[in-house]
Amino acid sequence: MAIRFEEARRIILDATHLLDSERVQLLDAAGRALAEDFCAPWDMPRWDNSAMDGFAVRAADAAAQKELIISGYIPAGSAAPQAVEPGCAIKIMTGAPIPPGCEVVVPFEETVEQKDRVRLLTTLRSREHIRFRGEDVSAGDKVLPAGSLLRPPEINLLASFGQSLVPVYQRPRVAILSTGDELVELGTSPGPGQIVNSNAFSLAAAVREAGGDPFLLGIARDTMDSHREKLAMGLAADVLITSAGVSAGDRDLVRDVLAQLGVEQKFWKIAIKPGRPTAFGVKGKTLVFSLPGNPVSTMVTFELFVRPALRKMQGKSPALQPFARAILAEPVRKRPERVQFLRVQVRSEEGRLMASSSGDQNTGILRTMVRANGIVMLPFERDRFEAGDEVDVLLLD
Repeated sequence: MAIRFEEARRIILDATHLLDSERVQLLDAAGRALAEDFCAPWDMPRWDNSAMDGFAVRAADAAAQKELIISGYIPAGSAAPQAVEPGCAIKIMTGAPIPPGCEVVVPFEETVEQKDRVRLLTTLRSREHIRFRGEDVSAGDKVLPAGSLLRPPEINLLASFGQSLVPVYQRPRVAILSTGDELVELGTSPGPGQIVNSNAFSLAAAVREAGGDPFLLGIARDTMDSHREKLAMGLAADVLITSAGVSAGDRDLVRDVLAQLGVEQKFWKIAIKPGRPTAFGVKGKTLVFSLPGNPVSTMVTFELFVRPALRKMQGKSPALQPFARAILAEPVRKRPERVQFLRVQVRSEEGRLMASSSGDQNTGILRTMVRANGIVMLPFERDRFEAGDEVDVLLLD
């Protein structure tokens, strides 16, 4: 009996373990999840410094039309600046340390400089255009908790604190196997009744995009021996994904051979369209996803079931990417008592997301998937949806 969509995702995530951590070079950590809390080793900024190119002056001298003597120059990188005396101004560059006595920095564009003197054009308040020690981060602050996704801003922050090696969760090794005598490898011209093994490459691309390291096992032919050899190799990975061979035909051997190899099947068949004959099992810590062979079904079920598991294994939170809310642009009909996933083009109109069908929803139409940037989820109980109804959509871009 087919299980519900939500139950299938719960079973998968309950069986998914977090991978071990490793220390990698900072640049190699981009796009990965931090495995330990990171606390600031020092204040940021480390010293009071100028936020502008301009003149450092005392607050009492920061008045419009005041003329001051230029008594020095402080470039960025200076260590021990001279003090600002009453009636004087020191030329200062952005990032340079604030000299003793300075309470204001007057930007160049708000001054007129003439030889050794400068006239201020505006009155400024105390503390203007100064970045104070620790105003961004104080030493000891937990600035990045474990699980933080290391995007360019996080990489910048870690680099600012001198972190050349970063603890992150390992990338999952994902084995990918296609099945069927009708398949030929990429680079081989298909003959009558043959098709190119394209699913392996879309799955590998999706795994890589999700942060995993894919490796292709090739094609298992429609014999028990061929399946056993290939599947045994795949069970050495963190995740094994198979494509096709999981329905109920006399050549659908995947489930039987996996059982012989000690894989515990958690479920087979989900009340969804496309992707009903999806199966999931485990052997030790290895997750085994058996996806349908139709290319559209393969890609949709990867997004719904495999990607969340890969995210959890890498410490990325949330594991389940949230659905957005969108407005249907046209009416839709479906069978009740199953969740249906509709490939759509999502666009923004007046602050709302609008979802239009990306074309023929037959699972044999690959171009509809190419055009789609979202997948609308039509819930289990309903069978009719009108234009203007609000629905959940999983954004693909």
